[in-house]
Amino acid sequence: MSVVDKWRPETAAGGFARDDEDIAFYTRINALINPDMAIVDLGAGRGARYDDGSAAFRKTFFNFQGRVKRVIGLDVDPAVLQHPHLDEALTFEPGGRLPLEDGSVDMIICEWVIEHVEHPAEFAREVRRVLKPGGWFCALTPNSWGYVGISNRIVPERFKDWLMRQVWPERPHQDVFPTFYRLNTLGRLRRAFEREHWGHHSYIANSTPRYHGGVSAGFALVSLFQWLMPPPMRTNLFVFLQKRS
Repeated sequence: MSVVDKWRPETAAGGFARDDEDIAFYTRINALINPDMAIVDLGAGRGARYDDGSAAFRKTFFNFQGRVKRVIGLDVDPAVLQHPHLDEALTFEPGGRLPLEDGSVDMIICEWVIEHVEHPAEFAREVRRVLKPGGWFCALTPNSWGYVGISNRIVPERFKDWLMRQVWPERPHQDVFPTFYRLNTLGRLRRAFEREHWGHHSYIANSTPRYHGGVSAGFALVSLFQWLMPPPMRTNLFVFLQKRS
């Protein structure tokens, strides 16, 4: 039994914890989609969220292929070309122009991606360019003022890889990319995605504790730390922005 299963026994009923951030994120996305949409998975990678031991429910809940008009995967990593749940897969250069036509898609989904954005203004312009009016930009990312975001900024680069192996040993090494945290607060989102062009519906919330080393004591410690933190220092940022024009 994993430490999460021990502390969150409800995972046996469907394969997810009560505070699972992915379920919370994709619940809102499922509520927004319709069959006529073209959806972009920006930072789609190799499709690990579907196939790395996930419960059957999670695989279905996260997979929009066949439920919408088209699912397009974009990534700087050529591994996206092997993603099994896309209608189309494309690569692009880091910080470069997205390989999509103006106003061509209804939704962009970014899960654990925008912490890697180096140039927020340019990124926001590209997102606005390719979305249709009324389209949605949805992202799940660490909050800069949560313990993960703070740790990422204060831990020296030479120690990060070693520390990550200690607190999250199961994390695939190929999923490690440079982080910048330049969009990871509500204020930074408002500055990059101006209210003139966007409706803001984002929020901050705690989720199932991570980075606990897979041991009960670590899980309990992280749980206590999250409980003690004031709302602005909760762990994750749930981003839901709707393009006005």
